[in-house]
Amino acid sequence: MQLLIIEDEPRAVRQLRSLLDASGYDFNLLQVIDSVEEAVNWFRKGIAVDLVFMDIQLADGLSFEIFEKVDVQTPIIFTTAFDQYTLQAFKVNSIDYLLKPVRQKDLNTALAKYQKNHSLFIPQSDLLKSLLAQMQREEYRNGMLVRDGKSQVQLPVQDFQYFFSKDSLTYGVTRQKRYLIEETLDQLSATLDPAHFFKINRGQILAKAAIYKIDPYFNHRSKVTLSMNTDEQFIVSRARTSDFKSWLNR
Repeated sequence: MQLLIIEDEPRAVRQLRSLLDASGYDFNLLQVIDSVEEAVNWFRKGIAVDLVFMDIQLADGLSFEIFEKVDVQTPIIFTTAFDQYTLQAFKVNSIDYLLKPVRQKDLNTALAKYQKNHSLFIPQSDLLKSLLAQMQREEYRNGMLVRDGKSQVQLPVQDFQYFFSKDSLTYGVTRQKRYLIEETLDQLSATLDPAHFFKINRGQILAKAAIYKIDPYFNHRSKVTLSMNTDEQFIVSRARTSDFKSWLNR
């Protein structure tokens, strides 16, 4: 079985590969892709693949955008950290998914179902376009419950200048303080208004209001300077640089 993984979180890739190794199925992993742009280019090459594991929230947008740019006739199992509202939409449209963190039992069930009927896993483009429109209409969070010592405090989302992940933990930073957030960066990104927040790479999300300037950086990337003092370095990945500059112009 020839597999492709489309996922921008290295930890999620490692976990999925480990579960696949333990599944008992013979497979060959062709490639790991982390962005919409790279996925579109890959599918356009017409490389033969039996099954794709595709995360919904990628480095440069929702993976459903792939299907607006290229015809995909490959069976797909989506992986998602989205909320129950979105999962219900998947069920209504008969689209298969695995909820993160993926469990061995769920993966084995999905693979067994795939082996019985491959065609069930080929997504219909009109359904995916409908889901994309639905997700883009969803309301985004206004507040955030964060850890402050032994207490939890509620803060307005607009107070946060940036978010980052480190050592499997997620943090949000205001102008005054850093807070621990009990969500993965992937989960957090899905709930933030993309008009105001941008995931510049696998481990950082910036607020538009916090950005002071951008400068060219080696390997066709960009370096961002914030209007607040911080020791963090913010480098926009090459795959995201073009979209990032377009976003700043909106």
